[in-house]
Amino acid sequence: MSAKSHLSLCDSPMLIDDGRKSFALEKWTGRKCYMLSARDLTIIWSNSPDYWRWLPDPDSRFSEVAELIDVCWFEINGEISIQMLSPETSYAAYLVFKLTTSAYGFEGHPAEITVELAGSEKDKRSVFLVPVRGQKRQHQTLRRLTGLFNCSRVSGSQPSVPAGKSYGKYPKERVDGWLEIELGEFNSENGGDGKLKINLRVKGDHWKSGIIVQGIEIRPKGD
Repeated sequence: MSAKSHLSLCDSPMLIDDGRKSFALEKWTGRKCYMLSARDLTIIWSNSPDYWRWLPDPDSRFSEVAELIDVCWFEINGEISIQMLSPETSYAAYLVFKLTTSAYGFEGHPAEITVELAGSEKDKRSVFLVPVRGQKRQHQTLRRLTGLFNCSRVSGSQPSVPAGKSYGKYPKERVDGWLEIELGEFNSENGGDGKLKINLRVKGDHWKSGIIVQGIEIRPKGD
């Protein structure tokens, strides 16, 4: 690969798999980076227009993003072949997303994450999808909603983790304006025929709304 092509892939990810993934190179090492678009993920209920809607976003590298309208069961799954990654590399996976100004149902409720590489132990952790600055605002929104919906609709809507206590990690803003949260890390070792599998789920039967998912990015750890 020429130096010009290398730099191009560092600065401008290339769409592959009919636009369902993007491919890029890490500038200093040349290691492979991917993002799985929302369409390349398995998002529970995403095909139902009552719960999710698909729409373009000028800030996304993909033609569509997934916006949550309202759902109780919030779960996202993604996977990628290990052969696609650079060998003997420490990688991390990140959810890339935004929150609308009216988002609710995520404050105080950690997302349970499992990242599993074929033949290795699972990396399990809990993270929050609301930045620290948004915790208080969402908590106030949930309290207002309690008075607007019937009991079955807000069942379990109270935070399962006290607001302000850092039991997990919080998302950070990227240079492109999106938020990202690290889901887990792994080592690709010598490749193989297996797959990396990622599962994210916010437990609780309370209603959730207002997250916009661009995809899951997989890139070398420590960049």
